[in-house]
Parts: sequence; structure tokens; C-alpha cells
Amino acid sequence: MEIRTYFRALKKYWWVVIAATLLGVGAAVLVSQRIAPKYESTVSFFVSTPTDAAGTPLQADQYATRRINSYLELLTSDTLARDIVAKTHVDLSAEGVKKTITGASPPNTVILKATVRDTSAPRSLQIATAIAEDFGPLVTDFENRGSAKATVALKVTSGPTVDSSPVSPNKILNYAIGLLVGLVLGAIAAFVRELTDTTIRSTELLQSLAGFPVVGVVSLEKSARKKSVIDDLPVHRSARAEEFRQLRTNLQFIDAANPVKVIVVSSATAGEGKSTTAANLAIVFAEAGQRVLLIEADLRRPRLAEYLNIEGSVGLTNVLAGQASIDEVLQPWGRGGLSVLTSGSIPPNPSELLGSPSMTELMVTLTARFDFILLDTPPLLPVTDAAVAAVHADGVVLVVRYGKTTRAEVAMAASSLVSVEARVLGTVLNMRPADARSKAYEEFDHNADAALQA
Repeated sequence: MEIRTYFRALKKYWWVVIAATLLGVGAAVLVSQRIAPKYESTVSFFVSTPTDAAGTPLQADQYATRRINSYLELLTSDTLARDIVAKTHVDLSAEGVKKTITGASPPNTVILKATVRDTSAPRSLQIATAIAEDFGPLVTDFENRGSAKATVALKVTSGPTVDSSPVSPNKILNYAIGLLVGLVLGAIAAFVRELTDTTIRSTELLQSLAGFPVVGVVSLEKSARKKSVIDDLPVHRSARAEEFRQLRTNLQFIDAANPVKVIVVSSATAGEGKSTTAANLAIVFAEAGQRVLLIEADLRRPRLAEYLNIEGSVGLTNVLAGQASIDEVLQPWGRGGLSVLTSGSIPPNPSELLGSPSMTELMVTLTARFDFILLDTPPLLPVTDAAVAAVHADGVVLVVRYGKTTRAEVAMAASSLVSVEARVLGTVLNMRPADARSKAYEEFDHNADAALQA
């Protein structure tokens, strides 16, 4: 995984990182609020051994140093805990008192420090005071049993004192940990999502999977969310309109020796924008002064009549059934030479109807009357209608939706077209985010040049 892949993942899924970070900080805040604050009291002892009891001063000091580990164990003993409970009458058991006490000794010293942590500051100080008063005599008693002379002595050097501010939880530290953990988990989630994303997000990947050139890249503009069909005025110069004009040009010159006149527009699955692509492509063809016919050959879930705001109850199926003539159902649209043939009544057998001799005869008639014919067909993977309709066309354009169509779907759709020996003109990467425009153009220009040169 290259460095730029990491940066691309962070840029693409920045919202995942932000969400994880907020969750991490939120969890830290919640935990910090739920943890009861603890207060700390301390008392320090100096451990000494009389010289005459342990030999030379050096030997006495070494003896005291070695004994400190034993005193640390004694500091958390049941004996001391029971003495503290009996003396102070704190509302804790001996076991509870033991849990509040910890001991430590700096290396190579004879200093012993007792620390008491408790949820109550007064109780913490009370226990520490009892340790200061009782621990020295307790150690002396254990050391001097059976001995006539005192061999060890503990003297309080500091404390007992209590910190007025709670020592835990450390909210600043918790928040920092929550922030760091959230950032790391968010970044990991972004990387995993990038690595496991099987959708199409580049023209290079689309071309390698489909095996056909990418003849167009269409952006998803904000205006397209409200109005999917571009204006048919020649002065319309939005980036999306220019992309459809570029697609028109590429289709016109993709094979000068075998120019296309009838084009099937389809996709792998539903929701990839094939109908709007067919409609907008027909509009820009008509804009160039061509006589263009847009046929709504999706006889299962027709959408063109709705997109173009025209009547769709009578159309292709009625002509094929002999219920109406072609001139009775053709509808002009816009200011150019665009005519629309809607689907008409929904039939029970769409694929059989599209492959019927009546459809073949109709296409021969229409081809003689129009310069370009575009057929909007159902998706390739759910049904066979598009593959059947491809028999009547000079070529097929496969629409692929950016970030939705998977690699497997593209491969299966391309395979289904190859299996019926359809002439695939190329693919269109549709609904590409506007912020990916510059990179997509670089890839598209390179691939388009290669396709045209071939």
C-alpha cells in the first residue's frame, strides 16, 4: 500500500476519522465522569538501625536497606489494617483499608513512603495519620521480638498530608488518550475501508476490468440532484453539459471506418444513471443539428417520460402491438431535432417483445428517418433485455456509477455483452464527485487518446 493510498483514504473518509475521534473523546469524558474521584495522603519514614546493633555504620545502613522490602509488605498486611480499623473506626473493612494503602522506597535509600488513596479526602488523611502513629511501633515490635536491644527504628520525616485536589481520574490525560485512540481507530477504519472497497473509482480500473475504453466521465453536480436532464440550449455551458458533449464527440469518432448510428445505453444494475445518460446524450446529439430519436426501451421500469416531463402512457409497446402508428406516438422535445418514443404500456414479456420481428422492422424504418437513435434499456445483470436490444444496435455504451458499481458487476456486465457478440463502444464513469474532477480528467484523457489511436 503506497503512501499516497493512505493519504487518499484519509481524504476520502475524513468523516470516519472525525467520527471516531469524537467517539473516543466522548468515551473518555463519559468514563472520567463515572469514575469516583480519589484523594491521596502520604507519610514518609526514615528507617535506621543503631550502629552497635548492626556493626559498622555502613553495615547498619545496608541492613536497613535490605529490610525495607519486608516493611513494604508489612505496610499492606492484615495486622496493620486491623489496627487502623480498630483505632480510627473508619467505615471500611480491614480488606478495604488494605486496598487503599501502597508503599514505595526510592532505590538505594532508607526512605519508605506510604500512600493512601481513597474516595474521601478526610478518610484518606485519617488512615495516613494512623499509619504514621502505628506503623513504626509495629515494625519495631516485630523486629525486636526475642531481642533485648532495639535493632531498627522508623521515624516520620514528612506528613501525613492530603492533596486537596483529586489525583484521579486524570481528566486531561484521559481526554488525550481518548483523542489519540479515536484518531488511530478512525485512521485504521479509513484504511480498511479503502482496501476493502470493491467499487469503481477510477477510469484506469474501469478500463482494465471491462476491457473496453472509457469514452466519457460525467460529474455529479449539485444542480443534477434537482434536475437530472441538462438544458437543451446551446449556450448551456455547465461542466456536466460539456462532459456530455465530450462523450458525444468520442462516440462520433471512436471508429471512423464503422460509424455508429444506433446506440444502446445500459448499465450493470439499477440506479447507475443510464436513463439520464441516454437522455442527456440525445440532447447534445440534437444540439449538434442531428435528427435524433430517443427510445425508451426499458419496458420494466421506464423513467424517461418522467425525466423529460412528457406523456408516457402510449409508445413503443403500442406500436409493436399494432395499436398505434409510429407517427402517432413520436413526441418532439426541446428546440432541436430530438424526438422521443416512450415505452408505452408495460408488457408481460419485455425481452420477447424487444427481440420480436416487429421490433426489427420498426428499427429498420426508424434508422432511415433519423441520424442517431439511442435506446435506453434495462440493466444487464437482472434481465436480458439490453442484450436482446443490442442486436438492433451498432454499439452499446455501458454506464458505471462511481463508488457504487462493484468490480464483479462490471466484469459480469461486460461478459454478458461479449457472450451475445455485442459491439461495445465503451464505458461511461457516471456521477463522479466534483472534487475528483481533475484527476479523473487526467486519467480519462490518457485512456481516450489511447482508444482513439487504436
